[in-house]
Amino acid sequence: MATQIVMDHTGDTRHSFDTADAEALFRAEERFKELTRVGFTAAVRSTSGEVAIKRTFDPTAEETLFFPRLVGG
Repeated sequence: MATQIVMDHTGDTRHSFDTADAEALFRAEERFKELTRVGFTAAVRSTSGEVAIKRTFDPTAEETLFFPRLVGG
């Protein structure tokens, strides 16, 4: 199971999906596109522990974290 974690002002929401299920994979990719379209940044952690920003959906990522655009004051 892969997970997409969406951070926002209420905390976080987790969306788990089976990468072997074509419909679930499609919904996860659509969620990725919608969140990044509205300004969320997507990041994944590699097995070595390094974090990388993702601009396109990665169906092999175990966990993708979405965090909102930060606004300075």
